Amino acid sequence: MSEQYSFHENQYLGRDYNYISIRMVMAIFCFLAYYWTENRERNGDLLLVVGCGILVVSIIMLFMIHYRTIVNNKSVVLNGLWTTRLVKIDLNSIIKIEKIKYSSYFLNNPVYNLHRNGTIRFYAGGKDALKLVDRDGLVYIIGTQKQSEFYNAVKEEMTNKP
Repeated sequence: MSEQYSFHENQYLGRDYNYISIRMVMAIFCFLAYYWTENRERNGDLLLVVGCGILVVSIIMLFMIHYRTIVNNKSVVLNGLWTTRLVKIDLNSIIKIEKIKYSSYFLNNPVYNLHRNGTIRFYAGGKDALKLVDRDGLVYIIGTQKQSEFYNAVKEEMTNKP
C-alpha cells in the first residue's frame, strides 16, 4: 500500500558532512597511532579496536533515519526515531512561510522537537530550512535538504481547498 504524498523526505542522522569528517579524522588518528605504537600487545590493539569501532558506528549512522517529513492532507507530519512522538502541524493555522538558512553556525547538532525561545526546531543536516509561523505566534523551523520542493509542496497544500 504505497501512498502518494505532496512531499516526502527522510533526514538521516549520520549524513552531515561535518560530523562525517570529524569521525573519519578520529578513526585515522587511531589507525596512525596504532601504526606508530611500539608496544602493540598492550596499547596498540586498543587503538585498532577503537578506530574500527568508529568506522562501524559511522557506517551504521549513515542509514539511521533521524526524522521523516511528509506533507499531505493540509498538514506537515514529522515522524522521528523510535520513541519520539509524531508531530503534526496543521497548515490551516499557518499564517507565514519562508525559506531561511538554518543557522549561521558551522556545526549544528541534530535535534527533533526542540522547544527553545518560542521556536520548535527539527534538524538533521544541511544549511537550509523552512520557517512556519502559526496564528498563536509559535515558530517551527524545519531543516531540509530539498528546500524548494518542500516550500512548493507546503504552499500548494495551503492553497488547496478541502
